[in-house]
Amino acid sequence: MAPTQTGNPMNQPIQNSKQRFGILTMIFVSVVINYMDRTNISVAASALSEDLSLTSVQMGLLFSAFGWTYSIMQIPGGIAVDKIRIRILYPFILVAWSIATLIQGLVSSFAAILGCRMAIGVFEAPSYPCNNKIVTQWFPENERATAIAVYTSGQFIGLAFLFPLLAIIQAQFGWRGLFIMSGIVGIVWAVVWYTLYRDPENSITPDTQTTSVSLKEVKFAFSVKKLWGIYIGQFCLGGVLMFFLTWFPTYLVEYRQLDFIKSGFLASVPFLAAFIGVLVSGTFSDWLVRRGVSAEVARKTPMILGMCLTTFIIGANYTDDTFWIIVFLSIAFFGNGLASIAWIFVSLLSPNQYLGLVGGCMNFIGGLSAVFTPLIIGFLVQDGDFKPALVFICGLAVTGMLSYLFLVGKIEKVQIPVHLKVKAA
Repeated sequence: MAPTQTGNPMNQPIQNSKQRFGILTMIFVSVVINYMDRTNISVAASALSEDLSLTSVQMGLLFSAFGWTYSIMQIPGGIAVDKIRIRILYPFILVAWSIATLIQGLVSSFAAILGCRMAIGVFEAPSYPCNNKIVTQWFPENERATAIAVYTSGQFIGLAFLFPLLAIIQAQFGWRGLFIMSGIVGIVWAVVWYTLYRDPENSITPDTQTTSVSLKEVKFAFSVKKLWGIYIGQFCLGGVLMFFLTWFPTYLVEYRQLDFIKSGFLASVPFLAAFIGVLVSGTFSDWLVRRGVSAEVARKTPMILGMCLTTFIIGANYTDDTFWIIVFLSIAFFGNGLASIAWIFVSLLSPNQYLGLVGGCMNFIGGLSAVFTPLIIGFLVQDGDFKPALVFICGLAVTGMLSYLFLVGKIEKVQIPVHLKVKAA
């Protein structure tokens, strides 16, 4: 049943808690699958490059191909979220990116795998705007940060625990089997999603669907200083995450001379810290809201504090003790997790008609960090010194903190210009 447009002016949940818990569980599982299909190529990389005789340059292109299309398609993906019912759109993109994942296990050319990685980026692009719209429709404002924190934690759970699981699968079935099994999991889950998900009978947030989106709406989404505050903040958050996704294991093994087995164990500690950070963030933020604390304080506090803690990464430049290196990196990634409820600001700042568009714009800018951060770090460490790279990561955290302090400003809905308001009506 399509959502009605009557809204819920008292901001009270219309759906019961059991329904909302079920919806949140579905989003969480989807995020875990999403990140499984992003990261499985890093597990397969060694065997894949050996079997297909790929050079390091070609492997670098395969690693970054997802980021190219994922970023480019964020705005179109956000528009699709505004125009297409979630029950239809989400299973479609799940099937599409899962098929692309599966095909990687069936082809034997660099070009074909490169195309698959780009296709995965295309079809995963609407996923986070979808997640945000679902939470906005199903959860009242004073519960949304917790909901966002729970499903966002799925990416950290995936990063902490899926890597060894995927490695075991590859050891048993080879890199082709790894891709094929990953794809099958996503296709099966898409069927489950379509079978179980329903739009809320009465959307908590009214008027969340717009009739059409043109270049004027896109220009509007990129013309508001307040929105640029969350866009820049998302780039900074993503840049820190990309360090841990790409260069962190290399940093431990090559620059800190830890053996591979020990580094694999130690690498899981910051991911677990980030997982704890994002759960603490959402729970604490919503607790403040329920106690009557303003959104200005309740929502911004985890963001500012989290980015401040992320600057602790610089401490690793001043010690050679492995214990303290992991402590500093864990504090930094805990801070990144603490700041990872950034999606709450889309529903707080964006006009309801453009939740998908604004979310897509934010994830577009944030997605660019997946393209640029690994390249910038590679340039900074080419002389064998990793200290400048950690200074760069610290700088991203400071920039994100200043962005939320001075660009986002007061927490309030952005007003739609008259010429767009008439069209939206």
